[in-house]
Amino acid sequence: MTQDAGRSEGPEGRAVLLVAGLADLAVTTLGSALGVVGGLLRRSDAAELASEAEQDLMARGRLALDRYAAVPPAHLEILARHVAARETDGV
Repeated sequence: MTQDAGRSEGPEGRAVLLVAGLADLAVTTLGSALGVVGGLLRRSDAAELASEAEQDLMARGRLALDRYAAVPPAHLEILARHVAARETDGV
């Protein structure tokens, strides 16, 4: 540790520490991920796993698009449909 590790840091010092911490976390996570990928590539059913992963990602993509891209109908449009349905029912 440095000599001034016990002193309070200014905003620049805090930003540097945050960036360094994020970089360390990214490197650690990347190293773990590469180890997992290496283990998966050595499996005999790697093609099947890749196919399942692709299907899972496509399903997640569909759900995300449905959740965020779908625009709900306008409130007045819904009311107009209710009125039209009532008129056709004779109410």
